[in-house]
Amino acid sequence: MSSTAAPTAGTPVSAPTPTPTSPTSTAPAPAAPTPTAAEFAPLNIGPLQVWPPVVLAPMAGITNAPFRTLCREQSGGKGLYVSEMITTRALVERNAKTMQLIKFDPSEKPRSIQLYGIDPVTVGRAAKMISEENLADHIDLNFGCPVPKVTRKGGGSALPYKRNLLREILREAVGNAGGLPVTMKMRKGIDDDHLTYLDAGRIGAEEGVSAIALHGRTAAQHYGGTADWSTIARLREAVPAEIPVLGNGDIWSADDAVRMMRETGCDGVVVGRGCLGRPWLFKDLVSIFEGDVDYARPTFGYVAQAMVRHAQLLGEWLEDEARGVIDFRKHVAWYTKGFSVGSELRVRLAMSSSLTELAETLSQVEQEQCWPAGADGPRGRTSGNNRVVLPDGWLDDPYDCALPSAEAELDTSGG
Repeated sequence: MSSTAAPTAGTPVSAPTPTPTSPTSTAPAPAAPTPTAAEFAPLNIGPLQVWPPVVLAPMAGITNAPFRTLCREQSGGKGLYVSEMITTRALVERNAKTMQLIKFDPSEKPRSIQLYGIDPVTVGRAAKMISEENLADHIDLNFGCPVPKVTRKGGGSALPYKRNLLREILREAVGNAGGLPVTMKMRKGIDDDHLTYLDAGRIGAEEGVSAIALHGRTAAQHYGGTADWSTIARLREAVPAEIPVLGNGDIWSADDAVRMMRETGCDGVVVGRGCLGRPWLFKDLVSIFEGDVDYARPTFGYVAQAMVRHAQLLGEWLEDEARGVIDFRKHVAWYTKGFSVGSELRVRLAMSSSLTELAETLSQVEQEQCWPAGADGPRGRTSGNNRVVLPDGWLDDPYDCALPSAEAELDTSGG
């Protein structure tokens, strides 16, 4: 993926655009905690050492190679960036779309793949394939997806309720990974009456996972309400100290990341929706963990250049400019959140089909606008309080090891 000099914030946008890597601070940064340069340690995941202790959460349709490139550029190459979820069955069958999704940019070190599977044997085969074919340096397992079409078949965040099935999947993954570190990401449980995270964490530790990430919400909450960070603290207390515990949920700013680690004692953070349309959040995270509060507050001109570059990288990755721009459309609202753009231009941006069209439309927006107040807050999905759809009798026996239907292994992620 191409990379050139960084733009000056506020410069009118054109296509192709240079790499935006150092946004200019143009508005006051929020109050920050005391700098933390010596307060936290690197995150050790097996042989991998991650600094700062920050991980990009896998997000379906989002954390592909182009978006990971943008985030990694902002951080100066620091942190860990996980691929969007890969279904194990599609991987072992060498599905063409899946093989495209696991392509890493040559600059990506280490390479991290998240797998989703419901059959222990297939998960084991996928882990072995990744190891033997040198497809990645780290494997993460998804047990957090709350989407009804997955949980109704027993997959995603429904699966940890079946303790023995969870154990078999973890055992097959770790046993076939050939020494690659295997980690797991999960939620609190199905709902407040069926919490699974403590049992799941203990099982993961017993089966040799290298780290455990917990999203402090249940499947029923989806992305609504407030993440319960106290569960992250309880999980940290429940598993051996040598196994890192990572916290996830409601990290909208670098301050939130530090606050989570201080309040819960977790060893690192997993950042998801907070970086949507805001890859420079990873610059902020590096800054605060290295004892600085030099937060990115880009003008709209800088944001516009980042938008064009994102679309350009997608086109290069997909080998089709139009497809890249069309795929980028879903990012428009996140990048422009809080800026004065106008409804007509927003519609035109969301309908762009070429880099030139996207850049020309962006150039019609006032480029000198400062970073909007409140733009660092929640973004992305916020639905919650949903009834979790499960297979008939799923809750009857938490130790029953019957496999979910193969239909549970869908190309859907979240967590």
